[in-house]
Amino acid sequence: MPKIAIIGAGSGIFSINLIKDICVNKRFNGSVVSLMDINEERLNGIYGLCRRYIEELGADIQLEKTTDRIHALQNADFAIHVALDYGHERLRSGWEIAKKHGYRFGGSLHIMHDEAFWVNFHQLLLMESVYLDIQKTCPNVWMLLVANPVQAGITYLSRKYPGAKNVGM
Repeated sequence: MPKIAIIGAGSGIFSINLIKDICVNKRFNGSVVSLMDINEERLNGIYGLCRRYIEELGADIQLEKTTDRIHALQNADFAIHVALDYGHERLRSGWEIAKKHGYRFGGSLHIMHDEAFWVNFHQLLLMESVYLDIQKTCPNVWMLLVANPVQAGITYLSRKYPGAKNVGM
């Protein structure tokens, strides 16, 4: 059965929704889901929530957690990248700077939305580092990119690494 690595699993909304989808699809019975996040407190919280959901549903899913990306990717069949290089604090700080200079929420998506230009550089570097770890650890795996900016990330990786096994969602 497949192993699914969720990179950036400390994001509660993304992770619990992915676990729900995996649990209700019988094709994933017997799967291993490896939750990975560098924030151990958030990782422990989402791990507990997902563990409880799996147990209450009686799903045949083995759940593991780690703060080590390479460990999560070892023997993976799928890698789902939901990680953000920046926290919500950096995003909020950027919004405040933009507002100070006359940009309003709801304006350009690259000014006041989740794909804020002031965080994209670091986010694209993170996407590339995850991709490179996949190439070293499990090169036949497709990376499902869910983290923003999805379109920019897929475009960047596809241009820099022609033939990269990435899909944006």
